[in-house]
Amino acid sequence: MSIQITIDGQPVAAEEGHNLVDVAAENGVYIPTLCYLKGHPCLGTCRVCSVRVNGHVAAACSVPVADGMQVEVETTELADMRKALIEFLFSEGNHNCPSCEKSGRCDLQATAYEVGMMVSRFPYRFPVRERAVAADHIWLERDRCIFCQRCVEFIRDRKTDQKIFSIKGRGSTAQIEINTELADAMPPEQVREAADICPVGCILEKGVGFNDPIGQRKFEIQSVRERALGDKKK
Repeated sequence: MSIQITIDGQPVAAEEGHNLVDVAAENGVYIPTLCYLKGHPCLGTCRVCSVRVNGHVAAACSVPVADGMQVEVETTELADMRKALIEFLFSEGNHNCPSCEKSGRCDLQATAYEVGMMVSRFPYRFPVRERAVAADHIWLERDRCIFCQRCVEFIRDRKTDQKIFSIKGRGSTAQIEINTELADAMPPEQVREAADICPVGCILEKGVGFNDPIGQRKFEIQSVRERALGDKKK
């Protein structure tokens, strides 16, 4: 059913129940995301898509639109909130962008540029998490994991539907784990899917590193905002 909502005071036509992030993008309004993937169930883990809906702060990826909904995206307070969340993700991991294999293709890096981050306002923790290298085709750089859970929920064994990735521990002891037996049975295209679905340089395909030359990397060709909006321009 066709409904009408407002985004930053502008009337927007939408289909009831559609995801707010998608509705905004279709109407030229960029809302940053890291855990959300169009066409997949909402995870709501990163909160980088925080907006105000009917006066209350919410993760936009978790909001189905409803008639008369009032949405605020581009306020000073909300922009700073999203920027702080990005800064926090940088401070709680090790993200040395110039030397990272995912540089230029990293959603976290690209989103940080988009929100205007220069340095984190939070103290850097510099965690030390042991790499996982036992799998035949996948290397885990655990220090870079932002616990978005994309890999946990969306990459599964194609025969049994078992999860190949999981998160072990809580808080500062949490780390990404991999089922080596299931990982070794992954076909090459699924290995690449796992590496691509990771928004940072945590899941890496062995034997593939700096394979995209500078100037031809994903977000050097098209910014994360342009990719989110497609042909729509705000």
